[in-house]
Amino acid sequence: MTTEHRTDTPRPGTGDGTGDAAGVLVVGAGPTGLLLAGDLAAAGVPVTVLERRAPGHGNLSRAFGVHARTLELLDARGLADELVATGHRLRGLRLFRRLSLDLAELPSRFPYLLITPQYEVERLLERRARAAGVRFEHGAEVLAVRQDGDGVALDVRDADGTVTTRRAAYAVGTDGHRSAVRTALGLPFPGRSVIRSIVLADVRLAEPPEGLLTVNGTGDAFAFIAPFGDGWYRVMCWDRAGERADGEPVGLDEVRDITRRALGTDHGMAEARWLSRFHSDERQVPVYRTGRVFLAGDAAHVHSPAGGQGMNTGLQDAANLGWKLAAVARGRAADALLDTYQAERHPVGGMVLRSSGGIIRLAMAHNPAQRAFRDLVSLAVGHLPPLRRRAMGAITGIGIAYPAPRGAHPLTGERAPDLPLREGRLYEALRAGRFVLVSPAGEEDGPGDPRAVPATRADGGRTTLLVRPDGYIAWAADGAGPGPRDAALTEWVGAA
Repeated sequence: MTTEHRTDTPRPGTGDGTGDAAGVLVVGAGPTGLLLAGDLAAAGVPVTVLERRAPGHGNLSRAFGVHARTLELLDARGLADELVATGHRLRGLRLFRRLSLDLAELPSRFPYLLITPQYEVERLLERRARAAGVRFEHGAEVLAVRQDGDGVALDVRDADGTVTTRRAAYAVGTDGHRSAVRTALGLPFPGRSVIRSIVLADVRLAEPPEGLLTVNGTGDAFAFIAPFGDGWYRVMCWDRAGERADGEPVGLDEVRDITRRALGTDHGMAEARWLSRFHSDERQVPVYRTGRVFLAGDAAHVHSPAGGQGMNTGLQDAANLGWKLAAVARGRAADALLDTYQAERHPVGGMVLRSSGGIIRLAMAHNPAQRAFRDLVSLAVGHLPPLRRRAMGAITGIGIAYPAPRGAHPLTGERAPDLPLREGRLYEALRAGRFVLVSPAGEEDGPGDPRAVPATRADGGRTTLLVRPDGYIAWAADGAGPGPRDAALTEWVGAA
């Protein structure tokens, strides 16, 4: 059969299925791509999502945990409360039998780990994206990426085998660890396989653990258990001496045996509704931006599943990139703003590789010296509050901050807490998708500056904050007058 190639040049602003010359093509309809597409469309940027899989594809996703920082970002989009209703709240994490982390200590509206399947996250994000006007093309496989000073062209093979060209101002690859966009750009994906033959299972337990996420490794066995809250439990386990090819079938007896050796009990494991096997890599692309093309989520970084940070890091990538790309695409910010995506998110990806890798290596410790070191680390983190806060901040995303210019206020670059406002809460104000200017009570300037959502603190704080759409503090000052506030707005949002 001969493959037809057709080039479609869409009219700017049409938003038809071939893309939009003034818009953005997002490749991949997983959580990262869906959040990004929804943010762009909500900001008025035409978006088309290209997804290789057919609509209604089965979702056997490995992700199931949504951390506090991600819930805050979903709260800023009006989705968090609905998502929380679908899952089970874990108030604590238990690692290596000796270390328990109380998530109630988190300074967040969401002091817990939400256990809910990835498809629930995708369902809400896709609904939001479609409501904002995002167009979806399924059965669309990216073959090549070309770009010039005016835009990006993607050669795409459609479900019927026809190859066409989609054009847009920008493109973002959110298409997973085997990213076609990354491959087409010729970018390396350095790293290595950390664990082979990890087994996943969703099972029922006759004697479940006490409501905590449980992780431990002993000898050659490692196991992890977390409740979904509906009577089913996710088990992830690994046998150092019994590694097999990814395609080999998994039996419930294998899961029972590994879990029993790692945890001392299989908790009365019975009835599996899903069994799978995979391997875990640690990899990160050197650059997240190549001209007009960006990478986010698993297309940019993959790491061990320890800590449940994979999907969460991708969603936070999207929240960081979305408002910046919208501002530049709509001519409201200079192109240099897009370089801050690499500067801010690439170090975070590296940090997640290190933290998740550290957890999995401690869990897999098998000789006496390694186990003694694990016990020492567990003791230190459990008994020293600064170490405990740092560990929880890294795992949950609450502790992530971005670099600030020399001489900036200490709060610059920090995550903004959900401050009480006269008008409600800060993360409710962020639902407008714009900067929020938070002034102390009594220091408001008349009707407010139209370049940012005006808000007044109701917590008695005296610091003025300019909060970015992704919930990070762009600028802060104590006792600032109209002049400094106007300069900060001009720097970040443009002239009035």
